[in-house]
This record gives sequence, C-alpha cells and structure tokens, in this order.
Amino acid sequence: MNWQHLDSQMKGFSSQLTSKVDLTTEIAGKPATVVAADIRFLAPEQKAEIQAASPVPTQDRLNELKAFQGWMEHAQKVGNNPFIKRAQVLTQNYICFVYLPEACFRILAKVCPSDSAIKKCARFLSNNPVRAFRNAVAHANWTYRPDFEAIIYWAREGSDPNEPLKKFEVSQHDLEFWQALSRCVAYAAYSNL
Repeated sequence: MNWQHLDSQMKGFSSQLTSKVDLTTEIAGKPATVVAADIRFLAPEQKAEIQAASPVPTQDRLNELKAFQGWMEHAQKVGNNPFIKRAQVLTQNYICFVYLPEACFRILAKVCPSDSAIKKCARFLSNNPVRAFRNAVAHANWTYRPDFEAIIYWAREGSDPNEPLKKFEVSQHDLEFWQALSRCVAYAAYSNL
C-alpha cells in the first residue's frame, strides 16, 4: 500500500511530530510510511502478541476505522450543520482517544522497539496530555470553549483516583494534530498486521 496520501495529510503537523513526539525531521515528513514499515518488519511473535492482546480481530478493527472514515466524509458533505458537527466531534473523540488507545496504542507502546517511530507515536497517544483528555472524554468531563476554538476538560494529572480534577484546555489545532496522528498510526498499524 502507498502511504503518500496519509503522509501528505500529516505534513501540516511536522513541527509537532518533531517537538512533541520526538520524531526526526525525515520521519516527520513521512510518518505513515515509517509506521507502516515499523509494523511490517516486526518479528512474527511481536505481531502475534499485538493481535492476541484483543479478542476483536485486527480486520474488524480496521473495518471500524474505515466505517468511521466513511462517516466523517459523509458528514463533511452535509455542510456546516451544527448538529452534524457536534456528532462528528463526539464520534471522532471517542474513536481517536478512547477506542484506539485501548484497542491499539497501549499494546504497540508495550511491544514495539523503543527507538521505533511507532513506539514513540503510540506512547505519545497513550500518555498525558492525550491520556488526560481521553479520561475526560470517557468520563464526560469536557465542554466546548464559548468560541469553539478549543475544548475545556477536567482530568487528573496522575493516576491517583483521590487527586482532584484539574481544568485543562486543548486548542483546536492541537486537537486536530492528536486526531490526525491517532488515525494515521491506527491505519498504518492495522493495515500491516
């Protein structure tokens, strides 16, 4: 499979890929291609461990991702309908930050080689600040900023359940980066397992 289209979509996020995910400039220019190769060249036992981590077959996960993409494309055609936009936000946040970390990123972060792009991406998508946002989404602790240019959310910084919730904000630009990286990694991983 040719990953140029997905690599092209990620070009606008190359500075975040280098500064936040710690990818080299070269890899940040083609993250889907490199992540796909990282998965393709894993040892058979590593691929088996990734697949065994979930009772849901990898192909079914890929099918859900494709169905999600189809929904997003359909919603874009509807135009600027506020009800559709909000349904998109809900769906995208669930898929990118609850479904995919549980189904994919945590096991990739555990199994993949430490110097690989896939491990760096999976760790970024499994740790704070993305993890805190994931928890806010999963526990319904989020809302739109009044100007809709960011999402305000409440989460714990650590894993202590007695820690009080703290207020955070993620800009639309950072959220788009997290979502794009989430989809990129998942597509490349599931297509090569």
